[in-house]
Amino acid sequence: MAVYHVSKTGSDKNEGSASFPFLTISRAAKIAKECDTVIVHEGVYRECVSPEYGARNELGRITYTAAEGEKAVIKGSEEVCGWVREGTVWHTSVENSVFGSLNPYAEEIDGDWMQKPLDHKRHTGTVYLDGEALIEASVLEDLVENKMQWFAKVLDDTTEIYANFGEIDPNGRLTEINVRRSCFYPEKTGLDYITVRGFEMAHAATPWAPPTADQPGLIGTHWSKGWIIEDNIIHDARCSAVSVGKEISTGHNLYNTYHRKAGYVYQLETVFLAKQAGWTKEKIGSHIIRNNVIYNCGQNGIVGHMGGAFSEIYGNEIYNVGTKHEFFGYEIAGIKLHAALDTQIHHNNIHDCTMGTWLDWQAQGVHLYANIYHHNTKDLWLEVTHGPHLIDNNIFGSTMNLLNAAQGGAYVHNIFLGAIYKYDVLQRSTPYHFPHTTDIKGCSLTYGADDRFYNNIFANTFGEETELWKLGTAMYDGCPDSLEEYLDTVWKKHGKGDVEYYAREKQPVYTSGNFYVDGVPAYERENNSIIAYLDSNAKISVEADGLYLEMYIDESFAEVPTEIITTEKLGMPRITEALFENPDGTPITLDTDMLGNKRGSTPTVGALEGLYAGNVRIKIK
Repeated sequence: MAVYHVSKTGSDKNEGSASFPFLTISRAAKIAKECDTVIVHEGVYRECVSPEYGARNELGRITYTAAEGEKAVIKGSEEVCGWVREGTVWHTSVENSVFGSLNPYAEEIDGDWMQKPLDHKRHTGTVYLDGEALIEASVLEDLVENKMQWFAKVLDDTTEIYANFGEIDPNGRLTEINVRRSCFYPEKTGLDYITVRGFEMAHAATPWAPPTADQPGLIGTHWSKGWIIEDNIIHDARCSAVSVGKEISTGHNLYNTYHRKAGYVYQLETVFLAKQAGWTKEKIGSHIIRNNVIYNCGQNGIVGHMGGAFSEIYGNEIYNVGTKHEFFGYEIAGIKLHAALDTQIHHNNIHDCTMGTWLDWQAQGVHLYANIYHHNTKDLWLEVTHGPHLIDNNIFGSTMNLLNAAQGGAYVHNIFLGAIYKYDVLQRSTPYHFPHTTDIKGCSLTYGADDRFYNNIFANTFGEETELWKLGTAMYDGCPDSLEEYLDTVWKKHGKGDVEYYAREKQPVYTSGNFYVDGVPAYERENNSIIAYLDSNAKISVEADGLYLEMYIDESFAEVPTEIITTEKLGMPRITEALFENPDGTPITLDTDMLGNKRGSTPTVGALEGLYAGNVRIKIK
């Protein structure tokens, strides 16, 4: 059990002791083995740390940590100087040897599900002024009038970088450019049980990371098991910050390259290839990502396909993801996970993102609870997954709360302040699994519904309804309220149970104990609920000392009939026939609120036990 020290006053020729520390973290990462600890002292380390070894089990965990009370920063950027001004545009020249094998100013942001701009390209490089990222211009001429933008030309031996810094002279300030793809990312797969704690990590030229490609991040686990990423400040990844994603051998942008098949077919192949390559609970996933601050990323705060299964993500603040709109694709969110089997996502503060959380494909067993979403363009998207997934005790505070392209979900004790958009997906048959494993039980279309809504509050900060976005649960009108009625309709009306006949009839929905304010409509066959028509003026307020829920609650609130929700009450989704239960297979009882308060036998509706009628202002974080 060795302890290695790294300091800006050290040398990589030293022994790595406290008295004779290494100069770089990378030097320590080449020799740190099971049970070893690497302590990094204050300073800026411009390198990509690629550990050489992992551990065989939890007891042998290898730890990389910032020294207590010291600020250790790992950057994927280098300083640049020698700026020369020509009118409003500044220019500097960088030797291509600085970039090594990868020049971010030559690498286009591209790949599967990337929506290419018609008039320009974007690259994985970025220019920073005093830590703030500038916007990439479409053409050099745009810099003449557009402040805080940059443009680059890659030549044979140099990369010419141009920027408009407004009235600022960059030679007197800190200017940096992306040089490395990552800050902490192993080159090899299968390095297990590594902890990364207490660092600031920034400025990485990360590429577009769809589920059908290699998914490197500013920091990432690279197809391994048992990492802990905690108490870090992680920011300014060009695409994705924290990756628990797949690796390259199971496919890399084949749809974008060949277009021989639909993109979802390539993704389905990726899942089966990963199974053949050893994707199991025993080998992959089970990571912990906790208490980090993640912000200013172009694509994702946390990303992963399959590699994040069986993980726990909690206590993080994630914001300003996908909000600069320099590029766009259908893989952008604060948290974007595919095949997040049995993953627990809780007590996160996710705000000011294009999409708060997007759980796509095989979110079976996901438990998303006690999170606060606010000031996002959209809060939560569940796509082509078949349940069981449990969404409870969250506050969704943006104007657009939920895109539901899934089935078999349970929504319990949430506060929805905005709108919902529900739709079926009858063109993509996607996998579902034997409970608590990666073993594939079958594939199914997403018929929609088969959902449960119990003990929720629905308000309206959205405004007028549109053709797509709706309020409350009225979009389930026309659905039966029992499985027996659904199956009886299929067989009586059509006489047989072929796929098309199951798809023609709406699946059931189960509702009870909900409170609808602002006149928000309820599912037409819901009996045990109350609709109040007075204005709630509900909102989440951001104050210097935290977050507050503010709303007016009608006095009828106390009359909502509720009950404690359990595994038995939730039943099982029709397709997967799996129970709503904990990852270890034990039953669930939802008897605490989002703040950890114990609920009574007749629990308070919504995410906060003890919520009361009248004008409410409650600190929620």
